[in-house]
Amino acid sequence: MKKYWILVLSSFMIVSACKNNENIDRSDPLASARGFIESSLKGDYVKAQNYLLTDSTNKEYLNIFKDVNSRLTPLERENYRDANIIIDSTHNESDSVVIVTYSNTYKNEPTRLKMVKKNNDWLVDFKYTFLKRP
Repeated sequence: MKKYWILVLSSFMIVSACKNNENIDRSDPLASARGFIESSLKGDYVKAQNYLLTDSTNKEYLNIFKDVNSRLTPLERENYRDANIIIDSTHNESDSVVIVTYSNTYKNEPTRLKMVKKNNDWLVDFKYTFLKRP
């Protein structure tokens, strides 16, 4: 009986992991940036993490971002969920680094994402968003 439950639990975890990767397009910098931004606006941080360059600093920034957004009012959360993404510009710094400047229709404030190509996937280097620039 114990083996049965282990098998059921393992199967559930595999199916859940596969489901979390649905609609994850990291094939180009814009698709990946849009996926990350859209997931973040909707409050789906599990999906947003699929677009994140995996390192401890990026994970910490995403956790801080998630914590700050958890304090939003229900109306603010709804406004973010309903917001459209506006890609203002892209800048190719190299063949593996692209800076995407975007805003959303709720808070029309330009924000930058650094997209990094790693193993043929374009991933968000989230710490770049929080760096002070001249």
